[in-house]
Amino acid sequence: MKYRILFLVCSLCFVSWIQAKTYIVCVGVSDYPDTNMDLRVSATDAKTMYKIFRRNGNSEALCLTDSAASSSNVLESLDSIFSKAQAEDVVIFYFSGHGFPGGLFFYDTHVYYEDIFSMMKKSKARNKVIFADACYSGKMRKENAKKDQSVTDMNVMFFLSSRSQERSSETIFNNSLFTLYLERALRGGADYNRDRIITARELYDFVHQGVTKESMDFQHPVMWGKFNANMPIIKW
Repeated sequence: MKYRILFLVCSLCFVSWIQAKTYIVCVGVSDYPDTNMDLRVSATDAKTMYKIFRRNGNSEALCLTDSAASSSNVLESLDSIFSKAQAEDVVIFYFSGHGFPGGLFFYDTHVYYEDIFSMMKKSKARNKVIFADACYSGKMRKENAKKDQSVTDMNVMFFLSSRSQERSSETIFNNSLFTLYLERALRGGADYNRDRIITARELYDFVHQGVTKESMDFQHPVMWGKFNANMPIIKW
């Protein structure tokens, strides 16, 4: 009897995930005004991710790059887009640009991680994802290990482009190395069981293996947080 109940519960969860919608805000900053910090591909990275989800019938996507990626505009957009999500949906924040141990550099100023978390926490969605394509982005993990309540009371998956002591590589292509493999994964490369659903586990396996190999073991994407490994990131 208990196995029948367990099967029913699992089936209901699977159906809920199949019906879920993804809401994503993509932010990329290549132009840092009045500085020598400009990057080559970060704005393109955000546009690449936006195109993937915009073309997906189960997603709603917004892209903010360079001057449009001001701190106020990004935080207001996170609040607006993520407020549309229901409990069974997934909300995603994607960022490509410069980071620092306590947060990220947007077009006009820096924003602390806790400001982003507070916007995500307000969403009804049970599953939340942060993609950070920035040098030393793994420091986000260490920073939040110090904050007991900032993240641990949310179901949030962090997928960071590199370990805390590593730089995130650009490539000869139009995307950074991490986003290059993220795009390939989300377009179907990570769909190992061919069910047209890319899960968190599949995404990590594909991206981590590709980036580690391509960088000759100099860059290692990191995934951590409180989330179900079978959580769908995108469905086709």
